[in-house]
Amino acid sequence: MTKEHDHGGMRVDIELVRQLAAVLDETQLTEVEVEDGERRVRVARTVTAAPAMHYAPAAPAPAAAPAAAPAPVETGSPAPASHANAVKSPMVGTVYLAAEPGAKPFVSAGQKVNAGDTLLIVEAMKVMNPIVAPSSGTVSAVLVENGQPVEFDQPLVVVE
Repeated sequence: MTKEHDHGGMRVDIELVRQLAAVLDETQLTEVEVEDGERRVRVARTVTAAPAMHYAPAAPAPAAAPAAAPAPVETGSPAPASHANAVKSPMVGTVYLAAEPGAKPFVSAGQKVNAGDTLLIVEAMKVMNPIVAPSSGTVSAVLVENGQPVEFDQPLVVVE
């Protein structure tokens, strides 16, 4: 049985609020909201600059090679052109290149794909979101590694 408190006519389920706060901690989100009929609960936290600064350096270190940050400098004009056709992440999350650990990747460089084919999965809040090819073509580059954290609008796969 959960404890509920009456706040001006609305009964607040304290255990639900605690569970939502735990989701924020587990997923690094800044806010979460649930709605049940006419009852709506929103839990949010203020993000300070220090944790954001701490998180940012951790992601680029493993991502430097797959994101090919040095490569555009070395290769010159081909890299910007290839990123023009990149399929970008629609959300913040973690990339998975295969359906499960040890399975064959959904796609690899040089592979032909059809519109709607799954290229990879981005997990956000324990939900697996398939990222699909917007059009038919050939995968010319996979710009991320399995298990890598990704940001919104980050290039993931180039399909030409």
